[in-house]
Amino acid sequence: MSVAQANSQATRTNAANGDARIKSLIGLIDVLTALVAEENAELAKGLPASRLKQVDEKNRLAEIFERSVAECAAGGTTLNVRDRILREQLLDRILKLRAAMDENLVRLRAAIEASNRRIEAVMQAIREQIAAVSPYGASGRVAARAVSSGTSRSA
Repeated sequence: MSVAQANSQATRTNAANGDARIKSLIGLIDVLTALVAEENAELAKGLPASRLKQVDEKNRLAEIFERSVAECAAGGTTLNVRDRILREQLLDRILKLRAAMDENLVRLRAAIEASNRRIEAVMQAIREQIAAVSPYGASGRVAARAVSSGTSRSA
């Protein structure tokens, strides 16, 4: 095998490995996007963020995706995509993931705000209940209780 043939084969092997890496990344993005869309649908129903079953899996997949992106940014991995269709698929998937994550961020913020409102309503009810039965007034002194001093007509 000549040097030119060896270089050509190495280039094809690197391209094939790069394509496989891209296809794997596209698969990861597809799964992550579907999971985020499912979470968004549940958040749209009004479920609290703490009760969502997708959180752990979403975090795991996001961590894998972040590592892949970090490797590319650091130069440890290259994503040279020679196949135009594959490159367009990757860009399309990234845009879909970004849109799903943007929606997820908005919905999670709304869920957190709703949870905070529920917590505040419960705390206010507790404060009112405590104030109603507390023997102390706002000054910290024993509050004078209103005493009924009605007369009985039956006597």
